[in-house]
Amino acid sequence: MTKTIIEINEKIRKGEAVVVTAEEVIEVTKKKGLKEAAKEVDVVTTGTFGPMCSSGAFLNIGHAEPRIKLGGGKVYLNDIPVYAGLAAVDIFLGVTAIPEDDPRNKLYPGEFSYGGGHVIEDLVAGKDIRLVATAYGTDCYPRKKLETLININDLNEAVLFNIRNAYQNYNVAVNLSDRTIYTYMGVLKPSLGNANYCSAGQLSPLLNDPYYKTIGIGTKIFLGGGIGYVAWQGTQHNPNALRGDNGVPRRPAGTLAVIGDLKQMKPEWLRGTSMLGYGCTTTVGIGVPIPILSEEVLRYTIVRDADIFAPIVDYSETYPQRKPDILGEVSYAQLKSGKIEVHSKEVPTASLSSYPKAVEIASILKNWIQKGEFLLTEPVAPLPGVESGITFKNLKERPIEEA
Repeated sequence: MTKTIIEINEKIRKGEAVVVTAEEVIEVTKKKGLKEAAKEVDVVTTGTFGPMCSSGAFLNIGHAEPRIKLGGGKVYLNDIPVYAGLAAVDIFLGVTAIPEDDPRNKLYPGEFSYGGGHVIEDLVAGKDIRLVATAYGTDCYPRKKLETLININDLNEAVLFNIRNAYQNYNVAVNLSDRTIYTYMGVLKPSLGNANYCSAGQLSPLLNDPYYKTIGIGTKIFLGGGIGYVAWQGTQHNPNALRGDNGVPRRPAGTLAVIGDLKQMKPEWLRGTSMLGYGCTTTVGIGVPIPILSEEVLRYTIVRDADIFAPIVDYSETYPQRKPDILGEVSYAQLKSGKIEVHSKEVPTASLSSYPKAVEIASILKNWIQKGEFLLTEPVAPLPGVESGITFKNLKERPIEEA
């Protein structure tokens, strides 16, 4: 049994497509069997909602009178520095940027109460943002200073472009030291006081398509409450990570670079996020539809939390010092139970990503497709897979030669 995206889109247009979430498809397949379920189900929707650094927005603010060249100058949005080395009025706002006068970790642990991700949330919410810019002036761009309010509705372009999102599996973070530590995986209590993880597990997009059979460059997705696309493989994409017999990675593996119109998005699905003692980021909502083109594709989408395993990593020594050790593996079913066992100790667990929000994203995407408001796209190119030989490479230090 095989289908094509063209055939599935025709069913979507007619209102005849059978669409279920990655949570629902497990029960459908259990009742009907793989063969019959593959014939019946046309699309499985996935979702994830969690902190995702390596995100940001390109903004074109339009020209002032007289004109000003922001490139080479300094630009701030609500006191957050933005990158202006692109052109006259194109700027890039990264989600981890923070004010220059933020005390950072001088007052340990730093609160990092407002950063680039918060500015993006405020922009999407329709709030006015204070822009302050200084420039050196040229004959064609004579203005040297600009202070004004900008609003997303007045911008020529506002493009969300996240170069590493939707990680395919990730570490479970613990702390073996005798002091509390503050990390991008949250606050970790001493002596295995807690374990934090960050994945929607059985709902997560790339865990439902472990070999990237349907998700590729050009795939249309739910992004931040609007419509976006997979632009490329994400940075640190590593398809050659250790995998289980079911094909699902047991270590951090694939990633997605995604792009979309910020003007379509909603603040509910793009939240500025502060990580105590670490910094600022953003929490992003992503949903990816998986067309059921074959029984093989369906088989991957019925993966359960009990079938997905993640490594337990010590963030007090092993992670910061780049040691290869892990303390063991646990399934997402175990993690979601609220406790795991590490070194014969019962450790409480907590997730940085929201499973209920992931369910909501998958359901919204399902509804869009059922209403005929969202058609699938044929990827123009696949993501690099296992056969590509791509492996994430770390920096290797070279000795500094003496003068």
